Amino acid sequence: MNRRDALQRLGALALFAGSPGLALAQGKNRFITLNPPVQTDVEDKIEVIEFFYYGCPHCREFDPLIQEWLKNLPADVVFTRVPVSWSNRDTRRQGEARLYYALQSVNRVDDLHEKVFTAIQDARMNPVNEDEVRGWAKKQGLDIKAFMDAYKSFGVQTRVQRAMQLAKSYKIDAVPTLAVGGRFVTSASQAGGHRGALAEVDRLIGLARRK
Repeated sequence: MNRRDALQRLGALALFAGSPGLALAQGKNRFITLNPPVQTDVEDKIEVIEFFYYGCPHCREFDPLIQEWLKNLPADVVFTRVPVSWSNRDTRRQGEARLYYALQSVNRVDDLHEKVFTAIQDARMNPVNEDEVRGWAKKQGLDIKAFMDAYKSFGVQTRVQRAMQLAKSYKIDAVPTLAVGGRFVTSASQAGGHRGALAEVDRLIGLARRK
């Protein structure tokens, strides 16, 4: 979802995103090559990053496919999610990013990731309203003190800022977007749908192995 024209494109993209047979990328490259490449945080493995945010309906649609794809993750590949906020003024998405990294801090991302999509998109939870976040966390059975301490911590805020920098380094202007090995970037709009994007990631992992 492009931050500048998300509302205008929402209906059309939603139609195409779930249809792997539609060639959205006809006549276009299915990926871009970053020059220079971005330095990754892992050594001797290929990092695949999903850039997303919880308010994006396409990210929500994509998530079950990601979960299925992860079941066959190669041993030499590391998968990382990076929640995107576009700037320091983008307080709502910074709140979503804080929520993600707070869950990561208390080791609850894996079982609550999908539920955050539901809370943000269906229940309209405001991720920068601490009372709403606290109430949601309580319903999930979280240790409230540990979770809220993480949510408000300097460490989580540092990770949010790091995520913003990564999005800039990878030139991310839409989500969901996938980066491979710090060298390649692809998305559903480039690769013909969500399934096409994951197939392209598999191909790009092969290219990354040849460096």
